Amino acid sequence: MKQPQNGRTEGRSEAGSATRPAKLYTPELLALSAGLAEFPLTPHYQFTAETRSRTCGSTLEIGLDCGADGKIERIGLQVTACAIGQSSAAILAKSAKGRPSFDLPATCTAIEAWLRGEGAMPDWPGFDALAPALNHAGRHDALMLPWRAASIALSTGTVSS
Repeated sequence: MKQPQNGRTEGRSEAGSATRPAKLYTPELLALSAGLAEFPLTPHYQFTAETRSRTCGSTLEIGLDCGADGKIERIGLQVTACAIGQSSAAILAKSAKGRPSFDLPATCTAIEAWLRGEGAMPDWPGFDALAPALNHAGRHDALMLPWRAASIALSTGTVSS
């Protein structure tokens, strides 16, 4: 079986039939969602946003604080989503602290290109756990929730009170 740059699993079995796509809900992916407890959404963040998936109704609220140098100092999340949305949020949160705030919208754009088959898998720690979701278009909106919310929060500058 070959693994192209876009992350889609392709191949043929010895009998010539197409192989099955990678398993979507892996133990690694399911374990990631439990990590959200480390990032509670509390009041008073510099930047906040809420997003909703158009396809499944999942919701995500994010709070971000940035330092004077523009790097992420604190992140909080409230996620009501499937395991894909929860795991995507945990992946973002686990590696956001200390990164320049512009990395989040840039990664969002890279993920969108990857999901369209127009780019490589994004270079974000742990993102490879989400690779099986590429072949499940119905999960793409849930996967994008945290990345879109972070981009919206940082672009609008909505300050919570």
